[in-house]
This record gives sequence, C-alpha cells and structure tokens, in this order.
Amino acid sequence: MRSVFLFHLIEERIRIMTLKDLKDVTYYDLNNEINIPVDNQIPLSKDREALAAFLKENVQANTTQFDSLRERFDYLLKEDYIEAALVEEYSFDFIEKLYDFLKQQDFHFQSFMAAYKFYAQYALKTNNNEYYLENFIDRVAMNALYFADGNEELAMNIADEIIHQRYQPATPSFLNAGRKHRGELVSCFLIQANDDMNSIGRTINSALQLSKLGGGVGINLTNLREAGAPIKGIEGAASGVVPVMKLLEDSFSYANQLGQRQGAGVVYLNVFHPDIVSFLSAKKENADEKIRVKTLSLGVVVPDKFYDLIKHDEDMYLFSPYSVEKVYGEPYAYVDITKEYDNMVKNPAIKKFKVKARNIENEISKLQQESGYPYIVNVDTANRENPIYGKIVMSNLCSEIMQVQTPSIIDNKQNYTKLGTDISCNLGSTNIVNMMQTPHFGKSVETMVRALTFVTDHSDIDVVPSIQNGNALAHTIGLGAMGLHGYLAKNHLYYGEADSIEFTSVYFMLLNYWTLKASNQIAKEKNQVFHNFDKSKYADGSYFDKYVENDFGPKSNRVKELFNGIEIPSVEDWKQLKADVMADGLYHQNRMAVAPTGSISYINDATASLQPIVNKIEERQEKKIGKIYFPAPYLSNDTLKYYQSAYDIDMRKVIDIYAAAQQHVDQGMSMTFFMRSTIPAGIYDWKEGRTDKMTTRDLNILRNYAHHEGIKSIYYVRTFTDNDGEVGVNQCESCSI
Repeated sequence: MRSVFLFHLIEERIRIMTLKDLKDVTYYDLNNEINIPVDNQIPLSKDREALAAFLKENVQANTTQFDSLRERFDYLLKEDYIEAALVEEYSFDFIEKLYDFLKQQDFHFQSFMAAYKFYAQYALKTNNNEYYLENFIDRVAMNALYFADGNEELAMNIADEIIHQRYQPATPSFLNAGRKHRGELVSCFLIQANDDMNSIGRTINSALQLSKLGGGVGINLTNLREAGAPIKGIEGAASGVVPVMKLLEDSFSYANQLGQRQGAGVVYLNVFHPDIVSFLSAKKENADEKIRVKTLSLGVVVPDKFYDLIKHDEDMYLFSPYSVEKVYGEPYAYVDITKEYDNMVKNPAIKKFKVKARNIENEISKLQQESGYPYIVNVDTANRENPIYGKIVMSNLCSEIMQVQTPSIIDNKQNYTKLGTDISCNLGSTNIVNMMQTPHFGKSVETMVRALTFVTDHSDIDVVPSIQNGNALAHTIGLGAMGLHGYLAKNHLYYGEADSIEFTSVYFMLLNYWTLKASNQIAKEKNQVFHNFDKSKYADGSYFDKYVENDFGPKSNRVKELFNGIEIPSVEDWKQLKADVMADGLYHQNRMAVAPTGSISYINDATASLQPIVNKIEERQEKKIGKIYFPAPYLSNDTLKYYQSAYDIDMRKVIDIYAAAQQHVDQGMSMTFFMRSTIPAGIYDWKEGRTDKMTTRDLNILRNYAHHEGIKSIYYVRTFTDNDGEVGVNQCESCSI
C-alpha cells in the first residue's frame, strides 16, 4: 500500500487505539476538569496532571523498548520503517552524538494537548498500529539527519532549533522526514486553467493527482469565459465557471485519500468576471443543488479599481474574458484591470456587463457572514509589493502564498506545448516566544532556511509538470511565525497596542534581513540564483530602498527592552546586504509567508500564527474521542487580562498587527476576521445609533481598511453566533503548517 496517506491513517488509527482503552485511562477526565472552575479559578494544574497521566498510561505503556540506540536503528532499517540512505550518510558515532545532545536538552511537553497531538499525528508507529516507535527526540533526530543531507554541523544546528522549539517544520516535512514509506514533503499547490477545454481537462486531472497526494489545491478560474459567451462563434454556448467548480468539487470528493479525509480545494475568480454573482451564489445555503458547492472553498481576486468604484459609489463593468483575451493577446488574469479599466470600458470589441459596485461588495459581505467565504486577494497590492518579475494572479487554500505564475498551453493530446510555472508551498514556522530568547537570531534563521532549502531542492511533483517546473526554477520557501499573542501576553502587552505593533514590525524585519542573508550565502555556495533574478527588484537594488532610507529598529523604550541582547541590523548593514545581493544574487525567489499554524502550534505550546486567541481555554472536538481543552500558553493570574478573545477585539487592531508584519513579508499572510453576530458596545464605533448586530457594512469597512493598510489577503471570516457556534470554521488542514 502506498504511504502518501500515512499521516491520515496514523491519526485515525491512534484514535481507534485510544478509544479501545478509554475505560482504563484518567487523562481525558483530568483534562476535561480544566473547564470546571474551582473557587472561580481555572484549575490549570489539572492539565499538568492530565499530561503526566497520558505519558504514563498511554505513551509509556505503548512504546516499543530497545536495549540500545543501535538495536533500535537496526530494527527500523530491517523492518523498512526508515530510509537506509539516511543512516548511510552519517557515521553511527555521529548519530549517537546527536542523540546525546538532544537528551541533554531535557525536553518536556508543557501541556496535555502538545503531547496528545504529537503522539496522535506525528510519532512513528508499528505497522499494526499497536506501539509507538519514536518519541519527540526521535522525530527531531530524523528531521535533523534528513534535512542536513549528510552535513553533520547542519544536522546539529537543525536539531538545536527544533528541540528548543525555535523552529517547527510544516506538518508534511516534520511528519515524513526520514521515513521509508512516506508522503510528500509539501502539501499545498497552486494551478490555473486557461480558456480552452484542453486546459480545463488538464486542470481537473491535476486536481485529482494532487488531492491523491494529500494536497490542498488552489485553482484560478479567472481566465474562463463567462456563461453565455460564444464558442466557435455560436453565442450563448459557454456554460461559465460554475459547472467547472462542480467538476472540481466532485474531483476532490473522489480523490479522498483512502477515505480518510476529503480532498481540499479553493477556486479563485476576479471580481470583474461576469460570473462573479453566480460564483458567489454557488456557496449559499439556499442555492439550488445543481449549482451549490458545499466543500469547495471560494476566493475573490480584487484589483484596486474595485475599491475606487466602491468609494465613489459608481457603476462597474464586468468584462468577458473571451473578448479581453482576443484584444490583449493574453489570458484575462494577466491583464492589469486597474490600469486598463477605462480603455476596456471604451473598447467596443470587449463585451461588458454593467452592475453597481456596492451591490457586489454587499454580496461578498453577505456570503462572508453566512459561510466565512470568500477569501479576498488584493491582487494589485500583492503585485505592487512583489519584487519578482512576473505577475501574481491568485493564492492558495490558506491565502498566504503569493508567487508569480506563467500559463501553460495544452494540446489535444493533453501534452504541454508550452510549459508554464505553477506553485508548491514549502513552509516552516518560527516560534516567537522561543526565538526571542536566543542571542543568535541570525544563526537560527540561517539554519531554518537551509532546512527549508533541502525540502524545495528535493520536492519533485512530476504528476503536475507545471508545478515541477515552477519549483525547479524558483526554489521558493516560506518561513513564518506563530505564538505572537502568547508572547505579547507573557510580556504584558495588549494585542494591538502601539508597542505590540512596533514589536511585530521589528520581529519580521529581522526575519526578512536574515532570510535574505542566508539566501544570498546559499546562492554564493551553489553559484546559482533563482530564475529571472536579473529582472527582479533585488537585482537592481530597488527592493532595499526603504531599508537604507529608514531605520526599522526598535523606537520605544519598551520594544528596545524586549529586543535587548538581539542583534538589530543597522542602515549600514542593510546597505552592505544590498551590495551583496546585487553582486551575488539570491537562491530563493520567495522566502517568507505566514500560514495558519494548526497542529504544530499545539505541540509547540504556542498561540496560532499571529492571531489573537479565541478562548482562554480552547475547546477542541476530537473525532471519536470527545472534547479536549487547551489552556492558552503562559496563562496565569499574571497574564489573564492580556488574553482578550479575538471576538472581543476590534478587528482593526488585527489588521494593524498584520500590516506591521506584511511590510517585511515578501509573500502573504493568513489573516482571519473574527466577528460576533452580536457586537459588544464600543468595538465598532463608526456608526452612531447602530444596532448590536454585525452588519455587512462592518465587513465592507474592514475590508476597505485592510486594503488601505496594505494587507494582501483576507482568509476566513469566522462568526460567533448567538447559540455559541461558529460559521466559517472549515480548517485548512492541507495548507496549515
């Protein structure tokens, strides 16, 4: 049996195993007692008791024991659990040295959820799924040995970063590293369809193949002609994008990873596409079943011109992709609508449809209230800040990937007559709390970049040649961050206050600087730069202008105190880096992206991504097991007041935080809005005499504010309803890291 589905099988089987033994364990009951106040206090000690009980009753009782490290490795090799080449790259003396180092670090999980998530989703198990074959140290060692590719010094450095939880590889990389029967090291992909049946057919096949691999797939449909457009001169013949959406949804449902989990995909459409209303309507609860898409995610690509038309309450024109491509000679997604809008309106050769811009804006908001969709990609913002030659036309299933693509041309035999470039996502995350405790910030980031570089260099998705080609040319990586709210609370800062915004800016400036340094060094070592480097803003030096003209270091005394002991690059340092990059280039086309961190946040005892927490005690429903409770990291009487729920925070503060990071991040960030169906007084004060209900106008204003502040994308809109439920909470498991 192929093991590309190993991750999903492991998770399901451990659930079955633990279910069998529930009557004999105490850890679930202990964990659930966290939610029962004692003398009006949260009994956090119960989580520590649950952790200890889990390690004793589950882990110790079900872990295979070996008399020596050599015996363990011999067994794993003999039974084909790990790759022989992995061990052959190192002397066993070094492997023992690596293990000695890891054991000396005295790693311990800090919560029941952290341990549970690791053993449920990541730990290697016997083929019959009855016993664990590794603990956290073993998984760290496998990652270090695998990503270092025989380099002993690098292996030690990677082990140092992961065991101290300064760095966490994305789930596909962390899970599969070193395993003989493994899945792909990346699990998120972006592809696009052109306006012909050959391309549409190839796109659907690609979606099937990528979904089979366990991948989440983003698909751009903007180039497809609208419903009613001509085919071979026959008016009214085209069916539009909605039937293609239905085909894609069925494809993801069919390629459901051995029945363990549905495939996952998102389709993107430009807001100026004539099918935009039917595109949005297909996600509505009351949509006709013939057109309704239930599991497919939706994203809207929004040029600046849309915001301008909204601002002036003007009509807007929707342009036929078929006629636009005939006039401009390139697919619709690659035409700069903001720049060409007036010319397109005046051109009689371009078929167009008139609507009210604010009507479309309200349709978007109403659907976001109802379903959490669509995602929003501010495509002109993304391209304006894009240092790479080419055009960004879409994003991925979690809306943080922003990379240039080029279209492919497919012939009647489904072969590529022109091989374009599509995208695979290679991600990892820094843990802000732990990174801020190291004086060797730059060395840590370089190690992370080198680990990610191994993944991109060894990723070879040949079932979709355009993705294979894009990865080979671009060498892209995406280093992000998690744990922001936890760090702020631990250091007595409120989420969204001035010092928290400044801290975020400085932190991501550091990530930007050191990833650039590392990429430049790797380019020198390999004597290779990414494709079209010479046409980039890095090559002409313009990318660095803002850093050599402004000092992005800490300004306030509080933020200076937080960064005490951490090297902050000066303007002179940036000038030198500019000269180095212009001389020797960069290996990676893209370096940074902030994903929604899922399971890896739990095992790192970190708050998710850059988001504020939802609850001080998070309640998570685990299939076949029940509810598990996760206290916010560093929660205590001392930090309690700094843990305000996302649903009680003005979302403009969230936008301000993300905007502070975005100015240093070359790709995008998964930014979620959290809205209540009833709004506490004082959160949104832009309308006197407002009701206590969240309105479409609230969302309209927030999206416009996000655009104004330079936000490239908006992920889900999560709505907390009166009956304590959430709308828009379909988790992006394939692309979250």
